[in-house]
Amino acid sequence: MMGLLQWLEGSSFAVWLKESPSIWAYPTLLFLHTVGLSFSVGPSVAIDLRLLGFGRRLPISPLDSFFKIIWIGFWVNAVSGTVLFVTDATSKLANPAFYIKMSLVFIAVGVMVVMRRRVFRDPDLDARPIAVFGKCLAVASIVCWFGAITAGRFMTYFAGG
Repeated sequence: MMGLLQWLEGSSFAVWLKESPSIWAYPTLLFLHTVGLSFSVGPSVAIDLRLLGFGRRLPISPLDSFFKIIWIGFWVNAVSGTVLFVTDATSKLANPAFYIKMSLVFIAVGVMVVMRRRVFRDPDLDARPIAVFGKCLAVASIVCWFGAITAGRFMTYFAGG
């Protein structure tokens, strides 16, 4: 496994990404990763806050269309994150913050899927108060996204990240 990771890091593509002075290399990938993050987390938190009772005059059911944007952001992040991973795979896999980040991202995505199936499929969503389960999902989503972003930032400071 380590041999494969070292080969990936040493590939001409990974070396070009890390060492190129071109704005189209590493800076563009970081930009895409940030944009993907904002398209995933921004709408997720907007939905979460609405489920928690903020903006009570706004109906909740139209927020269902945000899930398309969230998925687009997620896939932009998945692709850009994978490419960023290739540039420093051995260090990232030795970094505990990487595992925390990825675990929280996967949990947040799972929470989002459950939220859409269990909360947004309710035909009376706008007619009655949000159940405790929906509110717990909203809190879990916010905590996971905040934790994933924080762990991602901490990757720089731990285990040679």
